[in-house]
Amino acid sequence: MATSKLIILDRDGVINEDSDQYIKSAAEWRAIPGSLEAIARLNQHGYRVAVATNQAGLARGLFDMRTLNAIHQKLHLEAQTAGAHVNAIFFCPHAPEDFCDCRKPRPGMLRAIGQRFDIQLTGIPFVGDSLRDLQAAFEVGCTPYLVRTGKGKRTIETGGLPPGTIVLDNLAAVAEHLLNSTQLKNETVELARSVLLKEKNK
Repeated sequence: MATSKLIILDRDGVINEDSDQYIKSAAEWRAIPGSLEAIARLNQHGYRVAVATNQAGLARGLFDMRTLNAIHQKLHLEAQTAGAHVNAIFFCPHAPEDFCDCRKPRPGMLRAIGQRFDIQLTGIPFVGDSLRDLQAAFEVGCTPYLVRTGKGKRTIETGGLPPGTIVLDNLAAVAEHLLNSTQLKNETVELARSVLLKEKNK
């Protein structure tokens, strides 16, 4: 089983600015300030990054696969410029009325990510801005993080967040939280080892 760290991110409203009219072209895709730098920080601390995004615009005919590939190519290129790397982008091409298993809040896309990275999803951080993101995360045992960017503030007002949801301002704040938690854990382990070693040498 892989031991590398993994984080799963929703796309629209977490990495890039969201739109109620969908992101329909590469020109409309604009990174949220600080989001790509946050991914770079996570990369530097051993995190692999997977994106899980619903793209019903495909089913509705608002854009085609060529356009979606161009949007994701722009994401990868801008991430690279910021020193960041996104390991994989998973997307659901279906409309809600298709009742597929991959469209969040259903868990199929996240389970596919777990299989792809050969990793148990329990405790893996998942960052989203909508209730369906958090519900999918909770369903597979991920730790749900809600950001206030995108639809996040609206989601907070609506309520009904899954138990254990952590609410933070944006992806940069999530990265800060995760890295500080890891540092604190490492320091605690090191302190415990030091105490045990002293007791052993008495």
